[in-house]
Amino acid sequence: MAASAGPEIERLISLLAKLPGLGPRSARRAALALLKRREQLLVPLAASLAETAEKVVSCSVCGAPDTRDPCAICSDGARDNGLICVVEEAGALWAMERSGAFRGKYHVLGGLLSALDGVGPEHLRIVELVGRVRGGGVREVVLALPATVDGQTTAHYIAERIAGPEVQVTSLARGVPVGGELDWLDDGTIVQALRARRPA
Repeated sequence: MAASAGPEIERLISLLAKLPGLGPRSARRAALALLKRREQLLVPLAASLAETAEKVVSCSVCGAPDTRDPCAICSDGARDNGLICVVEEAGALWAMERSGAFRGKYHVLGGLLSALDGVGPEHLRIVELVGRVRGGGVREVVLALPATVDGQTTAHYIAERIAGPEVQVTSLARGVPVGGELDWLDDGTIVQALRARRPA
């Protein structure tokens, strides 16, 4: 297909298309919006991207992105050091933080085990997690991983690696969401909700 714009614009579109949720058409629309509002959007975005690329690092303790190391959460003395929540990526950590319900520390794996994609334990931050747990002081590890085959495989592998009499390994409850109606739920969610039922 012949390029319909200059090489710089085509490169911008090509890079935007690599972002999750953006295909070629969405990327083209986003690029046009940025170009149309150059001073309000494009220039500040370019500056922010450059600053982020320069200043953001991965926390050496939990693996979360931040502008300092250790990150703000790992440095927070008010957090419970004995409670670690294991998540796949930083997006899940941010979702947990939005809820305001978790006051412990985190551990970002950087992905999930996947035989099909060639992702083994050596590709994830599992050794670092085991080291944190073995270091002492951790009484509970919450596995907040997706309810997928890869997520459950990863959770099982981690549980086997860190299980011990001094550490409780738990996972997030699964089932009917708050405000959810049964006729809109898939079979797997209903089955999981029945298995995780508790006294009313």
